[in-house]
Amino acid sequence: MNVGFDPLALAQWCEGHWPGDRPAALHGITSDSRHVHPGQLYIALQGERFDGHDFVAEAAAQGAGAALVEAAQLDRWPEPPLPLLVVADTRQGLTALARGHRARCRGTVVGITGSVGKTSVKEMTADLLARSGQVARTYRNWNNDLGVPLSLLRMPPDARFGVFEVGMNHPGELAPLCALLQPDLAVLTPIGPVHLEFFPDVTAIAHEKGALLDALAADGTAVLSVDDPYFDVLAEHARDRRLIRLSFRDHEADFYGEWRNDTSGSFNVTERATGLSTTYPLPLPGRYVADNALRAIAVARTFGLEPSAIAAGLMAYRPPAMRWVSRTINAVTFINDAYNANPLSMRAAADALQGMAVPGRRWLVLAGMFELGDQAVPEHRALGAYLARSAWGGLVTVGRWGDEIAAGARAGGLPDTAVFPCADIAAAAACLRTRVMA
Repeated sequence: MNVGFDPLALAQWCEGHWPGDRPAALHGITSDSRHVHPGQLYIALQGERFDGHDFVAEAAAQGAGAALVEAAQLDRWPEPPLPLLVVADTRQGLTALARGHRARCRGTVVGITGSVGKTSVKEMTADLLARSGQVARTYRNWNNDLGVPLSLLRMPPDARFGVFEVGMNHPGELAPLCALLQPDLAVLTPIGPVHLEFFPDVTAIAHEKGALLDALAADGTAVLSVDDPYFDVLAEHARDRRLIRLSFRDHEADFYGEWRNDTSGSFNVTERATGLSTTYPLPLPGRYVADNALRAIAVARTFGLEPSAIAAGLMAYRPPAMRWVSRTINAVTFINDAYNANPLSMRAAADALQGMAVPGRRWLVLAGMFELGDQAVPEHRALGAYLARSAWGGLVTVGRWGDEIAAGARAGGLPDTAVFPCADIAAAAACLRTRVMA
């Protein structure tokens, strides 16, 4: 979405100035010089391995209407190829622009965070709310200190909803992003040992995620699952805000989901406030999909969407890239669910595969999970032991951490004849080719 901006307002928001000519208007903001649209403001960000100031001329050639640059870099352009908005620091300038833009957005903002499922819940929630009005959403999975402001700047001021995810991997990263987002409603997905390398324990991760709840206004709403082991920790952060409780176990929850554990492709949701009980379709297999959908349904019903519209939205949902993407080759179905694997998502994907009705055997191909710190070995072995509880045609593991998964699976009772540790991807492909594709 290319949102219109007043160049004078932009300068005020970021405390910058136009040393020369300024454009009459700008249409959209980007930090990628390779994909500039005509009339956009190009932001020259600096990173460890790149400097966006090197690409100002390229952005101008692509049709950028102006560029946000740092004062220390002005000597690069004795005759600038396009109007320049000058600030002391472009990264801080980007955040300031997003803060100024957020103040003029009149729609309801939904913030989403957690350890797993953020992007899926964001997409599902946005798809449902789009049946009630214009929705802006996080672009792809842009949920860090650059992605959140860039995504927020794509929200039209008159959009009815904005649905944005926020992520982190170090302590202290989430609070500034949540303060920038100023959510009206906050959704927490399951909390688990993700990015554990940088935190003392999972409770600390839960407190970090609680920053989204801290950022809610006094009249804001929190959507939490009482099934999450860290519900009490998160509820502390919600304090006296309105709290919507979800559960697949507690019949007294505000939204109670009934998982049938069958192949019907649906689940039931009962609303405590209305007593309404509705069967909703699931676009993909797996209990975790129902868990994601329950969150999206709760948000949609909170904003008044009818169950029929929600059901239609769920049926139309398509997963983001590398999240349960299915492809059949030579009568073998490959499911790519490899995005940012962690102990929770690995188990959920394995359970979903076990729950599918398939004509043949089920194989798993797993590599390592990152950012687990001192818990890397026990977490990989625990995953292997968990997988050993089910029958598999084969478990193919890749690399060093894959070896730990294999060791855990063998220790858990999976037969040696079903475990195939491979040194690298090429070896794993060869293993599958001879044992599955033959």
